[in-house]
Amino acid sequence: MAGLVVSGTQVSYIGQDCREIPEHLGRDCGHFAKRLDLSFNLLRSLEGLSAFGSLEELILDNNLLGNDLVLPGLPRLHTLTLNKNQITDLECLLDHLAEVTPALEYLSLLGNVACPNELVSLEKDEEDYKRYRCFVLHKLPNLKFLDARKVTRQEREEALLRGSFMKVVKPKLFQLYTPTSKDGRDSVDSHLLQRFLRLPVTASQPLQSTTIHPCLLLPETSPVIEVSWGSVAMFTMGKTRKATGLFEMTSSDGKFCML
Repeated sequence: MAGLVVSGTQVSYIGQDCREIPEHLGRDCGHFAKRLDLSFNLLRSLEGLSAFGSLEELILDNNLLGNDLVLPGLPRLHTLTLNKNQITDLECLLDHLAEVTPALEYLSLLGNVACPNELVSLEKDEEDYKRYRCFVLHKLPNLKFLDARKVTRQEREEALLRGSFMKVVKPKLFQLYTPTSKDGRDSVDSHLLQRFLRLPVTASQPLQSTTIHPCLLLPETSPVIEVSWGSVAMFTMGKTRKATGLFEMTSSDGKFCML
């Protein structure tokens, strides 16, 4: 078969522009293959991979695989590379891998939107990538290597403590004020403020729009640990804890909260 290279238990079918796994590939090689390389094709589906039940390594770099990627159960698979595909939903992928590849130790997702680094966007930086690694290790704690970089003990400890909060790359700041209020000064809309801080508003204690200086607040995915109601709209940015993605905010009356 043109393009097929077999060496012992290693099977390569690279750069053949195939849009699906050829049926004859699984029929002829699936029963013995432990390493399968299907990189540089046009794969959008992995239908037919179930014939390769003994796989230990699977290379799928430079294809067109997206969020609908479905792997069969591969209990022996320890290495999976999906570099330069079209995966954007990181959590969905990791949940799927945790279910079907329980022995996975090496994973590489470079070049996908789901992996935030300079290969995807110049706007991403090392802090984005650290948060991503922390979340991946939270979901797949048995990984030894992620994107060709060895997992450290410090990363494992960080994933245990904060991994569940690292679903999204470091939060971007939102400016929640109306520059065209009646008196010409900036004011915060109470409904927006309630949404982003998730504070209760009751009939006896409504949250009123408050005239403030421009105020930067984090999105609602960041949990509020402590907040002063009386000066809720008067926060100014304080120190930033880059290592954890947490932000300290100080209010005009000296009280503070952490987002």
